[in-house]
Amino acid sequence: MSYDLVIFDWDGTVMDSTARIVTCMHDAARDLDLPALEDEVVRGIIGLGLPEAILTLYPFLDEVMVTTMRERYAHHFVLAERSPSVPYPGARDTLLALREQGMQLAVATGKSRKGLDRVWTNTGLGALFHASRCADESRSKPHPAMVLELLEELRVAPERALMVGDTTFDLDMAEAAGVDRVAVSYGAHTPERLRQRSPRAMIDALPQLLPLIGVGVTTRGADVDGFESTAVPAARQ
Repeated sequence: MSYDLVIFDWDGTVMDSTARIVTCMHDAARDLDLPALEDEVVRGIIGLGLPEAILTLYPFLDEVMVTTMRERYAHHFVLAERSPSVPYPGARDTLLALREQGMQLAVATGKSRKGLDRVWTNTGLGALFHASRCADESRSKPHPAMVLELLEELRVAPERALMVGDTTFDLDMAEAAGVDRVAVSYGAHTPERLRQRSPRAMIDALPQLLPLIGVGVTTRGADVDGFESTAVPAARQ
């Protein structure tokens, strides 16, 4: 597996924010006296654009209520981010290793542009990416628009790009765009659900991506956050 561009999902792939998203969605629903949903149901919509996610959870809402729900969710998420979410172990060093190898990096996320810019400011990770697309400036996953726009902007052919994500929406988006895909097992969607989309591989931590695509671990340490790479092709799991 050899690529010129690696496109990452954000929440649940690079950033350990899945639980926070679920909590804030519950809080927003409670504010509007909407029916309580199981955590697993809410996890299932992570990766969609926020309006699409809300309508998937509560399809009976009208446009005004969807807008109000968005506002309440954003309110709770901004409050929660006073204690910022953190990247997954090894995420920063993995991104650095890919950059040192000369690869282009991009993000395709269901977050809003405002939300992504805020977390990039909090983490300092934004400087590592060459481009990004958010759901409020393109089409929501699983539509391939975000990936296709990134390929065009960065002048990379689909066969030279890889999508890394934690949801079936990421994998379906990549497949529709003609891009290879790797799933991470630790995010919003279960490994069983992800395997149904037949990704090229399933990894249990982001540093496992490096040997999978032929990139050496960054020289900043013998291992990335003490992790020993053990990537396993999805078909063998």
